[in-house]
Amino acid sequence: MKKPIFYFLSALLISGGVLAQDQDQTKPKTGHTNNNKFKQLYDEFSTPNRYRSASGAPGSDYYQQEADYKMDIVLDDENQKISGFETITYTNNSPDELKYLWVQLDQNKRAKDSKSPLIEGDGVAPVQQISKFANRYLKDSFDGGFNIEEVKATNGASLPYMINRTMMRVDLPRPLAHGEKYSFSIKWWYNINDHVPERDRSGYEYFPKDGNRTYEIAQFYPRMAVYSDVEGWQNSQFWGRDEFALPFGNFDVNITVPADHILDGTGVLMNRKDVFSKVMMERYEKAKKSYKEPVLIVTQAEAEQAEKGFSKDTKTWKFHAENVRDFAFATSRKFIWDMMAVKIGDRDVMAVSLYPKEGNPLWGEWSTKTVAVTLKAYSRMTFDYPYHKAISVHAKNQGMEYPMICWNYGRPNEDGTYSSRVKYGMMGVIIHEVGHNFFPMIVNSDERQWTWMDEGLNSFLQTIAKKDMGETYPEALSPGDTVFPARNSDPTSIIPYMGGNQDYIAPIMSKGLDVYNFGSNAYSKPAVGLTMLRETIMGHELFDYAFKEYAHRWMFKHPTPEDFFRTMEDASAMDLDWFWRGWFYTTDWVDIGVKDVKKYYVTSKPSQDGEKILERYKRYNLKADDFVYLSEEGTEGVDANLKDSDPLENSVPLKEYVMDNFSKEERANMKVPKYFYNITFEKPGGMVMPIIVKYSYADGTSKTVTYPAQIWRLNDKEVSKAVASDKEIVSITVDPNQETSDIDTSNNSWPKEIKQSDFDKFKSAHKS
Repeated sequence: MKKPIFYFLSALLISGGVLAQDQDQTKPKTGHTNNNKFKQLYDEFSTPNRYRSASGAPGSDYYQQEADYKMDIVLDDENQKISGFETITYTNNSPDELKYLWVQLDQNKRAKDSKSPLIEGDGVAPVQQISKFANRYLKDSFDGGFNIEEVKATNGASLPYMINRTMMRVDLPRPLAHGEKYSFSIKWWYNINDHVPERDRSGYEYFPKDGNRTYEIAQFYPRMAVYSDVEGWQNSQFWGRDEFALPFGNFDVNITVPADHILDGTGVLMNRKDVFSKVMMERYEKAKKSYKEPVLIVTQAEAEQAEKGFSKDTKTWKFHAENVRDFAFATSRKFIWDMMAVKIGDRDVMAVSLYPKEGNPLWGEWSTKTVAVTLKAYSRMTFDYPYHKAISVHAKNQGMEYPMICWNYGRPNEDGTYSSRVKYGMMGVIIHEVGHNFFPMIVNSDERQWTWMDEGLNSFLQTIAKKDMGETYPEALSPGDTVFPARNSDPTSIIPYMGGNQDYIAPIMSKGLDVYNFGSNAYSKPAVGLTMLRETIMGHELFDYAFKEYAHRWMFKHPTPEDFFRTMEDASAMDLDWFWRGWFYTTDWVDIGVKDVKKYYVTSKPSQDGEKILERYKRYNLKADDFVYLSEEGTEGVDANLKDSDPLENSVPLKEYVMDNFSKEERANMKVPKYFYNITFEKPGGMVMPIIVKYSYADGTSKTVTYPAQIWRLNDKEVSKAVASDKEIVSITVDPNQETSDIDTSNNSWPKEIKQSDFDKFKSAHKS
């Protein structure tokens, strides 16, 4: 007698729980909004429009403004003062009329009347560095704010302006319409700060042994603010932590410094033959053809000789940069200078380093090579690096980035020795800061509002570049290391933060200035999230394609978080709203474990629970022989000898069904499971994640199964899975390789293991 397969499947369903239509009906409770973790992000996202499409790509009417600069800069080394005259040509590509323009004055953060120190509740620190203590309490407060001498139209007429801390409004003679340009000039100067005590982003470092300074000069000129379709004028003051939002443009910059200085900066050096000696030109030509080793343009011996000079003469270095969002430079008579060529696509890019003798031998050995590896790794993951050079500048206590140039720490001891920690730290910060050329110097997100969009994405890519560094230069690894240490994106690294005090945790989608644990929030957690997407949720192929698509779509444009989220889904055909919401919009943590495991066998008669369920089927005129019975191990009626028996022999109706419905060949290839398990997984944490489960068997083998995150869509607390196996399961482990930042692994195993979770270990180690 042939029987529909429905009966067999129904029996298995019955063994796992109560059918939906037979659930108890109770009176309705109070209504609620949709709190499902898988609901779409319509409430959080802006409505797509003609400027930004629903796919995450720029819309048909996307626009961005342009700001072009012509600048003449003079650096006074004797008085540590910088002055400039700049002409800005602003192009209004927006559909709006603009009555005024906003200019950023970042150096006003250091003005005598700056309010930045007043917003920090720092209190008295019982232990303070001598330099910080002296600068804060023993010296007069430093006045490093802008001195604006004039703001004029190109016809020489003065323009009205108003300064509000770090922002300056320039009132226009008439509204600037769509498509129009307007040029105006600003004359300014300020006192250059010592960047070392407060770890400032720009300034000088003084070397008392030889009386010289190295200058890392950035945010040094009045810079146009961004006007966009998202916020209009960027109106967030610069308090010190959160960084910048800037429009793209072209720069022509002339920088006058002492004649014995070595200088490099953003853009193409236009008068190389005027500022280079004949020997330097010969070395430069050699460097352009050297792909394996850096070539010294200025040697250490030459730099040490220059340190003794203090020339009163000056030299002007001229730069031209196209389609960059900012300009920065470094200059000193102390600088050693080396370069090498890097093949990026079909172009050669110069990897460059500037460093004083205090950086050697570490910097001469590894700085430029690290730049080269970084450019290759990031280009592989995004787009070919479009500029002609990338410069790493040695600067104590710093890590900061600008187009084509960045400042990086990592100083050996005075005798030239250095630890692995110093070496890896230097390489890591160079990778990170050079990587910022891609995010946000080219994929130009608003750092002031969304810090994670550059720091988090960059920290994620940094891990990949570190891996490349170890593979490209294994001799750079310290003894005992087989890979470059890189915990930036390790899912376990974020556990102490995510499992910490919720009073001091903010969602990633928070303004950078306003979050606790800035490093964890803006750097580590986004990087770990992207690693999970690539390694666990999406896989390399889908993730890499979508990530590269985002990078290409938003090169030289201003993306928002929504543009990133939408593009990642658009290019991968994966609905990731559940992940963005949990990981980026909330402070939910991950905690998934094994709650219960029950073993079942096929038996000749139903269990007591099975009898109750069977009663419900009488309405369909079904008989007892129409079902397969699964009974829990240890319950009444389950024969202990069933463990190694054949389920077909234990159920005559099932055997009959198989004989009637499968051919001899099909029966010969049939795998008949001996064991049936009902495994219940629990989720004490709020964050949904895939359930990664390792099943280990009595014969010593194992297999890992990943249940997609959507398994939680109908029950946010616990879910059960029926597992049929021809081998006995002896242990079950959730997240065996710690891929999901699970903060409590004490519930991850069956049989339960008595052990401390990573979070508990962290708490124990940090008890006072």
